[in-house]
Parts: sequence; structure tokens; C-alpha cells
Amino acid sequence: MGELYEKLRQDIRFVEGLTACLNCGTCTAICPAAEFYNYQPRKLVDILQTKDDEKILELLKSDTIWYCGECMSCVTRCPRNNAPGLLITALRSLSQESGYFVESEKGRQQLAIKRTVGHWILKYGYCLYPSQITPENHPEQGPVWEWEFQNIDKVMERLGANYQKAGPGVLRAIPQEDLDEIRKIFDETGGTARFEKIEDFSRQKAEEMGIQLDDGLQNDYIKHIYTAVNKDHTTES
Repeated sequence: MGELYEKLRQDIRFVEGLTACLNCGTCTAICPAAEFYNYQPRKLVDILQTKDDEKILELLKSDTIWYCGECMSCVTRCPRNNAPGLLITALRSLSQESGYFVESEKGRQQLAIKRTVGHWILKYGYCLYPSQITPENHPEQGPVWEWEFQNIDKVMERLGANYQKAGPGVLRAIPQEDLDEIRKIFDETGGTARFEKIEDFSRQKAEEMGIQLDDGLQNDYIKHIYTAVNKDHTTES
């Protein structure tokens, strides 16, 4: 039993997620991610049961742990009450904490998620915020969204939203005192420290790769991790 396995055992999600796997493959059969990605929950649980640090390190540096959509379908079907989805969250957390996430394409995208969803939660109180889904950064949204973005106030008014305004209603402006409370929650639970680590490890990786990384979203590293696909992530079957 190695150091990495011991660190995983300190995560309650790992403790609750792994009982005893009989290798039946039911979790892989029900897994939506396994249909599209080179990902099999059964193999992941099998690796963890070996308690082999070298194999666990490979997982922490791999794309594999980032394929799971956390739908938890695996939990509903496992005859031994394992929860591969919880094991994935524990592995992801350790990968972020240790900096191994920057060693894979899907892992490096954690910075983009931190600078979008993470930043928007703290600044606006929402994980998605219309004014930040710019057509320039999200061309996949197409011309309809470009029009809606340009006419966002009128669109929101017709939908009955209280967009960016005080008082009740959908997408209302969240009072600063509530935003301050959200930030305190992040501070107390370790979220702020985790965000800082994602930034620090990402900057180190960007320097190693020789790619520019500045604040915000308009820099070469962010564009790279948004678009780079240097391997086949899809299933071979």
C-alpha cells in the first residue's frame, strides 16, 4: 500500500465509493461515457483495488479520470454497492491537489473551467452567466446565440427574467453581501486554495510548454486547452 493510495483513503468519497468489486462489468455496461470514450469504470475500480501507487499515478496523470460525467448510473446498478463516480471525484481531487492534472489534455481544461464557471460563481453568483458566453469565445453556439447575445436585454425582458436587476426573479443581480458569503464558503472549505493551486500548476505547465498564459480568457494557453486534440479519446469499439 503506497502513499497515493493512503491519500485517497483520507477522502470520504473514496471510502464510501469502494467496497469490493467482483469485476462483473455492470458499471461499464450502464456507463454513458464508456459508450463514447476509452473509459471503463470496471477497469478503474480494478486498478484501485490493487493499491499499486504506480498504477494510481498513471490514473492521476491520465485523461481517463476526466471522461466521467458524474451521472452516477454506475451506483444504481452495482451489485456490491461500489460507486465508481465517487472514486472518480476522489481521484480528480487528488490530481488537482498534486498538480498531476496538467499532464493530460482533459486535465489541463480544469483551468478553463476555473476561469469560467468558478469565476462566475464568485463574481455573479451563477455558474453560467449570459453576458460571459461571448460569441467570440463560443462560436459553437452559432448565429442564433450571436443575435440573442447582441439583444440580450430585450430577450431577457420577453422571457420575464429580472436580468442584472435588483429584487426577485430569474438571473437577478445577487446582492454583494451574498456574494461575500459565497466567497467565505470557498475560503473555509478549501475551494479558494484549490483554485490557487489550479492556477499555479497551470502557469508552470504553460511555461514548460512555452505557451503564453495571462489572466482572463484571451491568451494562447486558454485557447490551446480549449481546442487542442492530440490523441484519440473515443472508444475503439
